[in-house]
Amino acid sequence: MEKPVISYSDFSKLDLRIGTVLEVKEVEGSEKLLELSVDLGDPPVGEGKRTILSGIKNFFKPEEIVGLQVLVLANLETKRMAGKESEGMVLMAVEGEGEFEKIVLLVPQDKVPPGTGVF
Repeated sequence: MEKPVISYSDFSKLDLRIGTVLEVKEVEGSEKLLELSVDLGDPPVGEGKRTILSGIKNFFKPEEIVGLQVLVLANLETKRMAGKESEGMVLMAVEGEGEFEKIVLLVPQDKVPPGTGVF
């Protein structure tokens, strides 16, 4: 799917940060959602702890994700799903369209402090 070209000023509006996954729970009544508790660092650098819902339940077991550092879109508007609020988005690479065939979490090559910005 082709997407429009955006300006640098549009890109600069994205707040991309590295977060550390602290806890993962299955969302009751959902076939796809996992609830992640993600540390985005302490202020003033980070945003504290966030709850992020992600439709990755069919690809990962909760225990596989705990402790990983992941790429987070931190300034995405809050979205309500399955009766819970998601405060950001974990970014990943996906193969296939619609029903994904494979999902790969984007992780830093080396460990960095939670809340580290991505440019």
